[in-house]
Amino acid sequence: MTALTDETSARPESARKGGRWIDHWDPEDEEFWNRTGRRVANRNLIFSIFTEHLGFCVWLLWSIAVLHLADNGTALSVGQTLWLTTLPNLVGALLRIPYTFGPAKFGGRNWTVISGLLLLIPCGLFVFAIANPGLPFWALLLIAATTGLGGGNFASSMSNIAHFYPTAKQGLPLGLNAAGGNVGVSVTQLTMPPLIVGFGLIAVGWVWMPLILVAALCAHLFMNNLSKASQSYTLAEMGRIAARPHTITMSVLYIATFGSFIGYSFSFGVLIGNQFPDITASHYIWLGALVGSAARPVGGWMADKLGGTVVTFWNFLAMGLGIVAVWAGVSTGSWGLFLGAFLWVFATTGIGNGSTYKMIPSIFRARAEASTATAEQGVRERAFELARREAAAAIGLISAVGALGGALIQQTFRISVERSGGIGPALIVLAVFYGFCLALTWAVYMRRGRVGPERVSLARAGV
Repeated sequence: MTALTDETSARPESARKGGRWIDHWDPEDEEFWNRTGRRVANRNLIFSIFTEHLGFCVWLLWSIAVLHLADNGTALSVGQTLWLTTLPNLVGALLRIPYTFGPAKFGGRNWTVISGLLLLIPCGLFVFAIANPGLPFWALLLIAATTGLGGGNFASSMSNIAHFYPTAKQGLPLGLNAAGGNVGVSVTQLTMPPLIVGFGLIAVGWVWMPLILVAALCAHLFMNNLSKASQSYTLAEMGRIAARPHTITMSVLYIATFGSFIGYSFSFGVLIGNQFPDITASHYIWLGALVGSAARPVGGWMADKLGGTVVTFWNFLAMGLGIVAVWAGVSTGSWGLFLGAFLWVFATTGIGNGSTYKMIPSIFRARAEASTATAEQGVRERAFELARREAAAAIGLISAVGALGGALIQQTFRISVERSGGIGPALIVLAVFYGFCLALTWAVYMRRGRVGPERVSLARAGV
């Protein structure tokens, strides 16, 4: 069988849809996976990472730009500055829900092109805002809100890539895909300050535009749409998926992992300035996001090897201990302990991100396996395909809730600083929350007293 036949499996459906559509895709078939699937999946993963990375870079534009607006002739109050950094986070989180529909509605490759080109909007508006420093604050808010388009990219990218890989091998590729995006936070925090010094604040908008065009072109030329994944979800279906206990449970766990990552990434510089005013925060803020991003594929790889639940459980313990160490650094005024402990916490957020995302498709497949244990092969195959689609939808929903959790963590620190003058109370709240997630993971996915076919299937699936 030629590579062309493998990739397109040409049928009337492909001719009708046009473009790089693949009708036959069965990554659970080991022969198919080794012959064709792995190569095609990895190619799609590479260019998915490229576009998602730029999405995160654009998403974080205003979090750094607000520090330089006064030099550009725009004076803002502290409250206004906080709104310009919080609104993109909220919009990005909310957009993850409709973005989840994108690959199913238009095809993964097609939606990657569309969502990539949409990033030109916030970049262009950013250039306009900086070139016109007299704009009213409400206009700045609307312009900043458009950078949420970059945050929405994550949900569509992850739900699309989930279709390409076997359930048992999704941890590492999903971790790599997410890490490629997450590291955009660190890239923005590291590269924007010297870019501003050398070329002015307006260059921050221009610099991403050619890269966005290249990413969209690469997605158009080298990515694929999967016919099996192109059935659009109805709102009723999404509602049923959202209401399932496992979706709710994993949403809570993802608030603790990704919500912590993005919340800390947006807040790290402010926290350094609040607790250690003699330290130049811009020299260190990029380290946290870099460490967390690098750890994410490690968490996915560990979950593939050890099981997502085991890694997630012990990781929450490590997160709690890390927060206690951060509190110790704050209490003793030790900058070295504070920085080292916070980087440890960032690393655990990344590991937890990778392991929780491994759990999601495994849970849905395990439920399908348990419910069709005695059914004929055709029924089981249809159930597994439905589980794959539902897991992809759940990934988008869970990622949206997790991103909203980042805003909650930001507000936890804000309230703590305003009411107590420090971040100690916020750290106590976070430590308790991680302890709750530790107990929740054990109670739902690890407790030995729970028996039944789904429990057996969950264990077999490596959850």
